[in-house]
Amino acid sequence: MTERPTLLITRRLPPAVEARARRDYAVRQRAEDDPLSADALVAMAEGAQGILCAPGDPLGADTIARLPGSVRILATFSVGTDHIAIPAARARGILVANTPEVLSVATAEIAMLLILMAARRASEGERLLREGRWTGWAPTQLMGVTLAGKRLGILGMGRIGRELARMARGFGMEIHYRNRARLPPDQEAGAAFHATDEAFLSATDVLSMHIPGGEATRKWLNAERIALLPKGAIVVNTGRGSTVDDAALVAALQSGHIRAAGLDVYDGEPNLFPGYLSAPNVTLLPHLGSATIETRDAMGFRALDNLDAVLQHGAPPPFELR
Repeated sequence: MTERPTLLITRRLPPAVEARARRDYAVRQRAEDDPLSADALVAMAEGAQGILCAPGDPLGADTIARLPGSVRILATFSVGTDHIAIPAARARGILVANTPEVLSVATAEIAMLLILMAARRASEGERLLREGRWTGWAPTQLMGVTLAGKRLGILGMGRIGRELARMARGFGMEIHYRNRARLPPDQEAGAAFHATDEAFLSATDVLSMHIPGGEATRKWLNAERIALLPKGAIVVNTGRGSTVDDAALVAALQSGHIRAAGLDVYDGEPNLFPGYLSAPNVTLLPHLGSATIETRDAMGFRALDNLDAVLQHGAPPPFELR
Protein backbone atom coordinates (compact mmCIF):
# COMPACT_ATOMS: atom_id res chain seq x y z
CA MET A 1 0.00 0.00 0.00
CA THR A 2 1.33 3.44 -0.96
CA GLU A 3 2.11 5.62 2.03
CA ARG A 4 -0.28 8.52 2.35
CA PRO A 5 1.14 12.05 2.18
CA THR A 6 1.39 13.88 5.49
CA LEU A 7 -0.87 16.92 5.80
CA LEU A 8 -0.67 19.56 8.52
CA ILE A 9 -4.05 21.14 9.27
CA THR A 10 -3.51 24.24 11.37
CA ARG A 11 -7.07 24.60 12.77
CA ARG A 12 -10.26 22.72 13.42
CA LEU A 13 -12.33 22.40 10.23
CA PRO A 14 -15.93 21.35 9.50
CA PRO A 15 -16.46 17.63 10.26
CA ALA A 16 -17.05 16.62 6.63
CA VAL A 17 -13.81 18.30 5.58
CA GLU A 18 -11.80 16.67 8.35
CA ALA A 19 -13.29 13.26 7.51
CA ARG A 20 -12.23 13.52 3.87
CA ALA A 21 -8.76 14.73 4.85
CA ARG A 22 -8.25 11.79 7.24
CA ARG A 23 -9.42 9.36 4.59
CA ASP A 24 -6.77 10.46 2.11
CA TYR A 25 -3.88 11.80 4.22
CA ALA A 26 -1.83 11.13 7.30
CA VAL A 27 -3.21 14.13 9.14
CA ARG A 28 -1.39 16.14 11.76
CA GLN A 29 -3.84 18.56 13.33
CA ARG A 30 -4.45 20.78 16.34
CA ALA A 31 -7.74 20.70 18.20
CA GLU A 32 -7.78 24.49 18.74
CA ASP A 33 -9.29 27.28 16.63
CA ASP A 34 -6.73 30.02 17.35
CA PRO A 35 -3.68 30.52 15.09
CA LEU A 36 -0.41 28.71 15.75
CA SER A 37 2.68 30.67 16.61
CA ALA A 38 5.30 30.75 13.88
CA ASP A 39 7.60 28.48 15.87
CA ALA A 40 4.85 25.93 16.51
CA LEU A 41 3.76 25.95 12.87
CA VAL A 42 7.30 25.29 11.65
CA ALA A 43 7.76 22.49 14.18
CA MET A 44 4.47 20.80 13.30
CA ALA A 45 5.24 21.04 9.58
CA GLU A 46 8.30 18.78 9.91
CA GLY A 47 7.90 15.95 7.40
CA ALA A 48 4.59 17.28 6.01
CA GLN A 49 4.12 17.58 2.25
CA GLY A 50 1.16 19.93 2.49
CA ILE A 51 -0.21 22.54 4.88
CA LEU A 52 -3.91 23.37 5.02
CA CYS A 53 -3.82 26.80 6.64
CA ALA A 54 -6.30 29.58 7.37
CA PRO A 55 -6.39 33.38 7.71
CA GLY A 56 -4.40 34.55 10.69
CA ASP A 57 -1.80 31.81 10.42
CA PRO A 58 1.71 33.34 10.53
CA LEU A 59 2.97 32.51 7.06
CA GLY A 60 5.04 35.59 6.39
CA ALA A 61 8.40 35.50 4.64
CA ASP A 62 10.35 34.63 7.80
CA THR A 63 8.13 31.65 8.60
CA ILE A 64 8.12 30.37 5.02
CA ALA A 65 11.93 30.57 4.95
CA ARG A 66 11.98 28.20 7.96
CA LEU A 67 9.50 25.63 6.64
CA PRO A 68 10.98 22.15 6.12
CA GLY A 69 11.97 21.17 2.61
CA SER A 70 9.23 18.53 2.53
CA VAL A 71 6.47 21.14 2.15
CA ARG A 72 5.24 21.38 -1.44
CA ILE A 73 1.96 23.28 -1.16
CA LEU A 74 0.16 25.74 1.09
CA ALA A 75 -3.61 25.38 0.61
CA THR A 76 -5.45 28.14 2.42
CA PHE A 77 -9.00 27.79 3.69
CA SER A 78 -9.90 31.22 2.28
CA VAL A 79 -10.04 33.37 -0.80
CA GLY A 80 -7.83 36.02 0.72
CA THR A 81 -4.10 35.43 1.05
CA ASP A 82 -3.00 38.41 3.15
CA HIS A 83 -1.54 35.97 5.71
CA ILE A 84 0.79 34.31 3.16
CA ALA A 85 3.94 35.82 1.68
CA ILE A 86 3.37 34.44 -1.81
CA PRO A 87 6.68 35.71 -3.31
CA ALA A 88 8.59 33.98 -0.48
CA ALA A 89 6.73 30.73 -1.12
CA ARG A 90 7.34 31.00 -4.85
CA ALA A 91 11.06 31.58 -4.22
CA ARG A 92 11.16 28.25 -2.36
CA GLY A 93 9.13 26.41 -4.98
CA ILE A 94 6.12 26.04 -2.67
CA LEU A 95 2.77 26.27 -4.41
CA VAL A 96 -0.01 28.42 -2.93
CA ALA A 97 -3.69 27.82 -3.66
CA ASN A 98 -6.95 29.30 -2.37
CA THR A 99 -10.72 28.67 -2.47
CA PRO A 100 -12.47 31.13 -4.80
CA GLU A 101 -15.97 30.98 -6.29
CA VAL A 102 -17.72 29.21 -3.40
CA LEU A 103 -18.39 31.97 -0.86
CA SER A 104 -19.84 34.76 -3.00
CA VAL A 105 -23.49 34.24 -2.04
CA ALA A 106 -22.80 33.76 1.68
CA THR A 107 -20.65 36.91 1.88
CA ALA A 108 -23.16 38.94 -0.13
CA GLU A 109 -25.86 37.81 2.32
CA ILE A 110 -23.83 39.23 5.21
CA ALA A 111 -23.35 42.50 3.31
CA MET A 112 -27.10 42.70 2.73
CA LEU A 113 -27.73 41.87 6.39
CA LEU A 114 -25.43 44.69 7.50
CA ILE A 115 -27.07 47.13 5.08
CA LEU A 116 -30.49 46.28 6.50
CA MET A 117 -29.30 46.42 10.11
CA ALA A 118 -27.58 49.77 9.60
CA ALA A 119 -30.50 51.30 7.70
CA ARG A 120 -33.12 50.12 10.21
CA ARG A 121 -31.00 50.52 13.38
CA ALA A 122 -31.49 46.87 14.27
CA SER A 123 -28.49 46.48 16.57
CA GLU A 124 -29.54 49.58 18.52
CA GLY A 125 -33.00 48.11 18.93
CA GLU A 126 -31.71 44.76 20.13
CA ARG A 127 -29.46 46.43 22.71
CA LEU A 128 -32.43 48.47 23.90
CA LEU A 129 -34.34 45.26 24.61
CA ARG A 130 -31.45 43.25 26.06
CA GLU A 131 -30.55 46.08 28.44
CA GLY A 132 -34.16 46.38 29.67
CA ARG A 133 -34.49 49.98 28.48
CA TRP A 134 -37.47 49.55 26.11
CA THR A 135 -40.61 51.20 27.43
CA GLY A 136 -42.87 50.40 24.48
CA TRP A 137 -43.63 51.58 20.96
CA ALA A 138 -43.31 55.29 20.22
CA PRO A 139 -43.90 57.24 16.99
CA THR A 140 -40.34 58.59 16.75
CA GLN A 141 -38.40 55.68 18.23
CA LEU A 142 -35.29 54.43 16.35
CA MET A 143 -36.39 55.77 13.00
CA GLY A 144 -34.15 54.51 10.21
CA VAL A 145 -34.37 54.79 6.44
CA THR A 146 -35.93 52.52 3.85
CA LEU A 147 -33.76 51.01 1.13
CA ALA A 148 -36.22 51.35 -1.75
CA GLY A 149 -34.97 54.01 -4.13
CA LYS A 150 -31.59 54.35 -2.44
CA ARG A 151 -28.40 54.25 -4.52
CA LEU A 152 -26.19 51.27 -3.60
CA GLY A 153 -22.55 51.93 -4.48
CA ILE A 154 -20.57 48.70 -4.78
CA LEU A 155 -16.81 49.17 -4.53
CA GLY A 156 -15.35 46.14 -6.32
CA MET A 157 -17.86 44.49 -8.64
CA GLY A 158 -16.48 40.95 -8.56
CA ARG A 159 -18.50 37.84 -7.81
CA ILE A 160 -19.54 39.00 -4.34
CA GLY A 161 -20.40 42.48 -5.55
CA ARG A 162 -22.55 41.10 -8.36
CA GLU A 163 -24.37 38.77 -5.97
CA LEU A 164 -25.06 41.72 -3.68
CA ALA A 165 -26.37 43.74 -6.62
CA ARG A 166 -28.76 40.92 -7.48
CA MET A 167 -30.09 40.85 -3.92
CA ALA A 168 -30.33 44.63 -3.62
CA ARG A 169 -32.43 44.92 -6.76
CA GLY A 170 -35.08 42.94 -4.91
CA PHE A 171 -35.20 45.77 -2.34
CA GLY A 172 -35.72 48.36 -5.07
CA MET A 173 -32.22 49.79 -4.85
CA GLU A 174 -30.44 51.54 -7.72
CA ILE A 175 -27.04 49.96 -8.42
CA HIS A 176 -23.84 51.93 -9.00
CA TYR A 177 -20.31 50.54 -9.00
CA ARG A 178 -16.62 51.37 -9.08
CA ASN A 179 -14.26 48.79 -10.52
CA ARG A 180 -10.83 48.56 -12.08
CA ALA A 181 -12.56 48.04 -15.44
CA ARG A 182 -16.12 48.32 -16.69
CA LEU A 183 -18.00 45.03 -16.78
CA PRO A 184 -19.56 43.58 -19.94
CA PRO A 185 -23.27 44.40 -20.26
CA ASP A 186 -24.46 40.93 -19.19
CA GLN A 187 -22.57 41.22 -15.88
CA GLU A 188 -23.36 44.90 -15.42
CA ALA A 189 -27.10 44.14 -15.63
CA GLY A 190 -28.04 47.79 -15.82
CA ALA A 191 -25.75 49.00 -13.03
CA ALA A 192 -24.13 52.41 -13.51
CA PHE A 193 -20.33 52.33 -13.84
CA HIS A 194 -18.24 55.22 -12.49
CA ALA A 195 -14.71 55.80 -13.72
CA THR A 196 -13.67 58.10 -10.85
CA ASP A 197 -13.94 57.97 -7.07
CA GLU A 198 -15.56 61.40 -7.03
CA ALA A 199 -18.39 60.47 -9.38
CA PHE A 200 -18.93 57.12 -7.67
CA LEU A 201 -19.02 58.33 -4.07
CA SER A 202 -21.20 61.36 -4.77
CA ALA A 203 -23.78 59.00 -6.35
CA THR A 204 -23.78 56.60 -3.37
CA ASP A 205 -26.30 56.50 -0.52
CA VAL A 206 -25.12 53.09 0.73
CA LEU A 207 -21.46 52.13 0.19
CA SER A 208 -20.58 48.43 0.25
CA MET A 209 -16.86 47.64 0.10
CA HIS A 210 -15.52 44.50 -1.59
CA ILE A 211 -11.92 45.33 -2.53
CA PRO A 212 -8.82 43.28 -1.64
CA GLY A 213 -6.33 44.23 1.04
CA GLY A 214 -2.72 45.24 0.59
CA GLU A 215 -0.78 48.47 0.51
CA ALA A 216 -2.51 49.70 -2.65
CA THR A 217 -5.88 49.83 -0.89
CA ARG A 218 -4.82 50.55 2.70
CA LYS A 219 -7.19 53.11 4.25
CA TRP A 220 -8.87 53.64 0.88
CA LEU A 221 -11.93 54.97 2.71
CA ASN A 222 -10.22 57.95 4.32
CA ALA A 223 -11.53 61.32 5.48
CA GLU A 224 -11.28 62.84 2.01
CA ARG A 225 -13.33 60.09 0.36
CA ILE A 226 -15.84 59.98 3.22
CA ALA A 227 -16.44 63.69 2.64
CA LEU A 228 -17.48 62.90 -0.95
CA LEU A 229 -20.36 60.71 0.26
CA PRO A 230 -23.72 62.45 0.70
CA LYS A 231 -24.59 63.42 4.26
CA GLY A 232 -26.45 60.53 5.88
CA ALA A 233 -24.79 57.81 3.80
CA ILE A 234 -24.33 54.28 5.14
CA VAL A 235 -21.00 52.39 4.97
CA VAL A 236 -20.70 48.58 4.99
CA ASN A 237 -17.47 46.58 4.77
CA THR A 238 -17.27 42.81 4.22
CA GLY A 239 -14.04 42.92 2.21
CA ARG A 240 -10.86 43.74 4.15
CA GLY A 241 -10.59 45.72 7.35
CA SER A 242 -7.38 47.40 6.21
CA THR A 243 -9.26 49.31 3.49
CA VAL A 244 -10.96 51.61 6.02
CA ASP A 245 -9.39 54.47 7.98
CA ASP A 246 -11.04 53.60 11.29
CA ALA A 247 -10.45 56.96 12.96
CA ALA A 248 -11.90 58.82 9.98
CA LEU A 249 -15.00 56.59 9.87
CA VAL A 250 -15.64 56.95 13.61
CA ALA A 251 -15.30 60.74 13.32
CA ALA A 252 -17.84 60.77 10.47
CA LEU A 253 -20.22 58.60 12.49
CA GLN A 254 -19.92 60.94 15.46
CA SER A 255 -20.50 64.04 13.36
CA GLY A 256 -23.53 62.52 11.64
CA HIS A 257 -22.04 62.79 8.15
CA ILE A 258 -22.25 58.99 8.06
CA ARG A 259 -25.64 57.79 9.32
CA ALA A 260 -24.53 54.28 10.24
CA ALA A 261 -21.99 51.60 9.45
CA GLY A 262 -21.94 47.81 9.37
CA LEU A 263 -18.63 45.97 9.67
CA ASP A 264 -17.69 42.30 9.40
CA VAL A 265 -13.92 42.77 8.97
CA TYR A 266 -11.35 44.81 10.89
CA ASP A 267 -7.82 46.08 10.55
CA GLY A 268 -5.70 43.91 12.84
CA GLU A 269 -8.58 41.61 13.77
CA PRO A 270 -9.49 40.18 16.21
CA ASN A 271 -8.56 43.55 17.71
CA LEU A 272 -11.08 46.33 17.11
CA PHE A 273 -10.55 50.06 16.84
CA PRO A 274 -11.77 51.27 20.26
CA GLY A 275 -14.00 53.97 18.81
CA TYR A 276 -16.34 51.38 17.31
CA LEU A 277 -17.19 49.94 20.72
CA SER A 278 -18.74 53.18 21.95
CA ALA A 279 -20.44 54.18 18.69
CA PRO A 280 -24.15 53.29 18.87
CA ASN A 281 -24.64 53.60 15.11
CA VAL A 282 -22.24 50.78 14.19
CA THR A 283 -23.26 47.15 13.71
CA LEU A 284 -20.34 44.79 14.41
CA LEU A 285 -20.14 41.15 13.30
CA PRO A 286 -17.21 38.76 13.98
CA HIS A 287 -16.11 38.03 10.38
CA LEU A 288 -19.14 35.90 9.51
CA GLY A 289 -18.96 36.42 5.73
CA SER A 290 -18.56 32.78 4.70
CA ALA A 291 -19.91 31.22 7.90
CA THR A 292 -22.56 28.85 6.60
CA ILE A 293 -22.35 25.07 6.74
CA GLU A 294 -22.68 24.80 2.97
CA THR A 295 -20.02 27.40 2.23
CA ARG A 296 -17.44 26.24 4.76
CA ASP A 297 -17.77 22.64 3.53
CA ALA A 298 -17.30 23.85 -0.04
CA MET A 299 -14.24 25.86 0.95
CA GLY A 300 -12.68 22.87 2.68
CA PHE A 301 -13.36 20.58 -0.25
CA ARG A 302 -11.83 23.12 -2.62
CA ALA A 303 -8.72 23.31 -0.43
CA LEU A 304 -8.51 19.51 -0.50
CA ASP A 305 -8.96 19.51 -4.28
CA ASN A 306 -5.89 21.73 -4.48
CA LEU A 307 -3.92 19.40 -2.20
CA ASP A 308 -5.10 16.27 -4.01
CA ALA A 309 -3.97 17.60 -7.38
CA VAL A 310 -0.41 18.17 -6.16
CA LEU A 311 0.12 15.43 -3.59
CA GLN A 312 -2.07 12.63 -4.97
CA HIS A 313 -1.93 13.19 -8.74
CA GLY A 314 1.24 15.17 -9.41
CA ALA A 315 -0.75 17.90 -11.19
CA PRO A 316 -1.01 21.68 -10.72
CA PRO A 317 -3.61 22.79 -8.17
CA PRO A 318 -6.81 24.00 -9.87
CA PHE A 319 -6.75 27.28 -7.92
CA GLU A 320 -3.06 28.10 -7.80
CA LEU A 321 -2.02 31.66 -6.99
CA ARG A 322 0.87 33.03 -8.96
